[in-house]
Amino acid sequence: MSAPTLKQAVGHPYTQILGLGAYRGDTAVDNHELAGPIDSSDEWIQQRTGIITRARERGGKNVIDMGVIAAREAIDKAGITPDQIGAVIVATITNVMQTPAAATRICAEVGAGDAVAYDISAGCAGYCYGIAQADALVRSGVADYVLVVGSEKLSDLVNPTDRSISFLLGDGAGAAVVGPADTPGISKSVLGSDGSKWDAVAMSGELMAYRRGEAEWPYLRQDGRTVFRWAVWEMANVARQALDAAGISSADLAAFIPHQANMRIIDEFAKQLEVPENVVIARDIATTGNTSAASIPLATHALLQEHPELSGGLALQIGFGAGLAYAAQVVRLP
Repeated sequence: MSAPTLKQAVGHPYTQILGLGAYRGDTAVDNHELAGPIDSSDEWIQQRTGIITRARERGGKNVIDMGVIAAREAIDKAGITPDQIGAVIVATITNVMQTPAAATRICAEVGAGDAVAYDISAGCAGYCYGIAQADALVRSGVADYVLVVGSEKLSDLVNPTDRSISFLLGDGAGAAVVGPADTPGISKSVLGSDGSKWDAVAMSGELMAYRRGEAEWPYLRQDGRTVFRWAVWEMANVARQALDAAGISSADLAAFIPHQANMRIIDEFAKQLEVPENVVIARDIATTGNTSAASIPLATHALLQEHPELSGGLALQIGFGAGLAYAAQVVRLP
């Protein structure tokens, strides 16, 4: 007796980002405020990172509150209603609870009903992981529209005296709605990790060790030199792979939107890729700081506000960080 034939899900052949939303922390924190505890100066921080101010949330909003604000704007700009969303993916490392996922609460708050909802913990690569998964969910027929949110309150993980990363971090949320398109709007994604370097960007200790009274409350820290070399050299190769997978070259780009880790990394990254002068490079870090999973959607949102003529153009986006995880794809800007 032959086995019965299964019904295979059939989705949409092409996808694209239809709308973006953003929320930045309500307070602009300048370098002077942070320089004292690390025995530094405004000049040293600007020279080392390119950051003038960073956005931090001091009004009481958490990753869910910020994510909901960004999500509502993205849904509105996408021209759909919340009940059309079939999946909600939230990239975050700063959820207020280990469980349940922030996605389930954001899903309910925006009115997406009983949509699929789950979190991604991939640090600064999380948003690009989410875009890759949203693309797959729409093309496989699981959902017609997917909400991807990157939301972080990194100020909760700051040790003010840590010179490796504390002065980099900001708070905020960015969101995108991915849906069907008539032509390709999201290229094949290049995803991966290098767990051999997991401690280059990591927490200072284990949460369970803190609970057992064996360690202090953990905070975020990094080995800056290792991260810089990895980001500039190895991630440049990943970016080239993403361009190849999309079938284009850097000359075909309208914008380059890397994770806003550090201005020196962004500049050197662009140099390694030989990004043409006419390609607009996102440098949102100067006034927002490093917001991990929220970084790329926030930078994209700011770029389109400043350069609306980029709408419809191609952008290479690449996230990289804790894990060490990375993800890159070429997208058509909404």
